[in-house]
Amino acid sequence: MKINSRDFRVGEGDDVNLQKWPTNVGPVYKSKERYHKLLGEHVAQLSAQQQLLYASNRHAILLIFQGMDSAGKDGAIKHVMSGVNPQGCQVISFKHPSLAELQHDFLWRTTCDLPERGRIGIFNRSYYEEVLIARVHPEILRSEGIPDLPHGEKAVWHDRYRSIVNLERHLHDNGTRIIKFFLYLSKEEQRKRFLERIDEPEKNWKFSTADIEERKFWKDYMKAYEECLGATSTSDAPWYVVPADDKENTRLIVSRIVLDTLEGLKMNYPQTSAERRQELQLIRERLAKSS
Repeated sequence: MKINSRDFRVGEGDDVNLQKWPTNVGPVYKSKERYHKLLGEHVAQLSAQQQLLYASNRHAILLIFQGMDSAGKDGAIKHVMSGVNPQGCQVISFKHPSLAELQHDFLWRTTCDLPERGRIGIFNRSYYEEVLIARVHPEILRSEGIPDLPHGEKAVWHDRYRSIVNLERHLHDNGTRIIKFFLYLSKEEQRKRFLERIDEPEKNWKFSTADIEERKFWKDYMKAYEECLGATSTSDAPWYVVPADDKENTRLIVSRIVLDTLEGLKMNYPQTSAERRQELQLIRERLAKSS
């Protein structure tokens, strides 16, 4: 199977029905050896593109990962970005907002951690939690101290979608390219992964009883994701629904999408002027003669 990024992209204005999207597709790799070879090739290409990104210093890249518990966000970030220079990349994981963060608007805490030009920023969860978990658990919304909260909460989500789209358009206009991944896991595969976390002692730390409680709201989360994806996937900041039942496949698809975006920037190393080349040549001659 050849990876085509467009197969996983949500079109702007699409009416998203997740039942029509697969959680698993035919494997890109035919064996574990082939998987490691393909991933290694992608990682090497990503490393080269990241050097170009840093040298050209014209764009920033923001990768956003969302998904249900055990969808493989941590693993995708770890494996796909394994060859990237740590100095040019930062990973931020967003948990429940602190009391200080709740004193600001819902975009404030993530805006503080946006990547600068030349760097790749990765959000493991993001401001999208505020239209996902806060929608499934409206008590969270009511605890945020929003003035004049409408009786009909539907207006709140509409307003937040608009705020998100406006923010992402602003970032795009100023050089940040945003790629958003929804790692789409089936409920059955999540059950299997939870059992692994219980049965394997070295994975016990990953499991929380709160994860089981959230499974009760699966349908509510899928509805929240459908509306979110449809309302906030744009040509400037697209969502990609990545099948997540096969972790290796997921990583290859994610890395290919990131590569396609970086290569689409058509970056080049800064050109050296004639004056600068002459200056460097004089310096070279002095160094060659020195002891």
